[in-house]
Amino acid sequence: MSVLGAQVAAALEFPPGFRWGASTAAFQIEGATAEDGRTDSIWDAFCRRPGAVAGGDTGEPAADHYHRPTEDVALMRELGFGAYRFSVAWSRVRPDGGAANPRGLDFYDRLTDELLANGIEPWATLYHFDLPQALEETGGWANRDTAYRFAEFAATTVERLGDRIPFWSTLNEPWCSAFLGYGSGVHAPGRREPAAAAAAAHHLLLAHGLAMPELRRYAPSAQSGITLNLYPVSGADEEAVRRIDGLQNRLFLDPVLLGRYPDDLLADLAPFGFPVRDGDVELIGAPIDVLGVNYYRGYEVTRDPALGEPAGPEWIGARDVRFIPDPHAERTDSGWQVEPAKLTDTLLRVHRDYPAVPLYITENGAAYPDAVGPDGEIADTGRIAFLESHLRAAHAALAQGVDLRGFFYWSLLDNFEWAEGYAKRFGLVHVDYESQRRTPKRSAAWYAQVIAANGLG
Repeated sequence: MSVLGAQVAAALEFPPGFRWGASTAAFQIEGATAEDGRTDSIWDAFCRRPGAVAGGDTGEPAADHYHRPTEDVALMRELGFGAYRFSVAWSRVRPDGGAANPRGLDFYDRLTDELLANGIEPWATLYHFDLPQALEETGGWANRDTAYRFAEFAATTVERLGDRIPFWSTLNEPWCSAFLGYGSGVHAPGRREPAAAAAAAHHLLLAHGLAMPELRRYAPSAQSGITLNLYPVSGADEEAVRRIDGLQNRLFLDPVLLGRYPDDLLADLAPFGFPVRDGDVELIGAPIDVLGVNYYRGYEVTRDPALGEPAGPEWIGARDVRFIPDPHAERTDSGWQVEPAKLTDTLLRVHRDYPAVPLYITENGAAYPDAVGPDGEIADTGRIAFLESHLRAAHAALAQGVDLRGFFYWSLLDNFEWAEGYAKRFGLVHVDYESQRRTPKRSAAWYAQVIAANGLG
């Protein structure tokens, strides 16, 4: 079905009060990496490593959001956003992981007030991959002490902003921070140490558990939780499915929502010295108000050496597993398979297998080449089709009883896409990195119509 044909299908309405918006992350859009007291994060250091980031790109100036919050909030208002999800740069607020920096807090103060003045609900994520480099030099997330430093950062931030921000997430995608940062080294800090990856996974969750009381203390009326990237895992090889689903999903879902680590995962991770202490799981499993779900694709796996592609070093304890691509699947510019039906599966799995908690899709989006036409327009019909198919998948989960309350597209702006640098464009709004000119793509106009209708026509 063509994009236009899809738009005239039967109307699908979302529930009253459903939140619509987009997400960003501090290092990916802010720039100003050495201004107003900000010090290096692990990503600043990683970008200096030859060959670590495509094109030798860095976080400077990214989308220059630090100097353009008024312009960017105006774009959100024009698109009809009810909410905006952003992250707070630890290295701005507590440079080097040390004392609070008033100038860094001032930026988020101004951004929050600008959003509220424009009728947009601010959603804050405390950690989106940008650990202060000074803390990495003392062991980073492999060091238990980093979890306690995170709780201090959380307290500083929420004490300043908690009176105006109604939704908070402690961490974004701890799987990536632990296993891409310390397992494969594809992300900062670029370490390939299986034991450090296992320790990082636990210490990130401990950081979440330690931060939640600070959120309760300084933002008692806010809705607080964590954001996980969930990937449905399938395949005929049950052992391969168990291990990959365990590392990707259950390692995070179970301690947060069930208050325990899965026994099979504890056994799998024991050779790496998984460092759980008495009392840790009780902290991690304290009640949350909301769960953010980031969804991009699924995995099919096997251990048959004649099939698929071997697991990378991020899959500690599961290196004999292989990932089977679908040769017929549509793919984004990142090479990721487009699998909207698996979004429905993901939401239903959380709904059926875990205690009730309100869900929000906090990231879902796709990179496309996004050529600027001779008329200056960006006719990103592929992104529109991607977005529509995934919104229909989200609605299918709603129709089956899932308590889904909002959708945030990734991303508002084209930005620094981690190890891909500026080579991949996920934004609803095109950014010319030379001039910093913002141009809403055709997908932005399409999404604005969805928001206005609270549904699909």
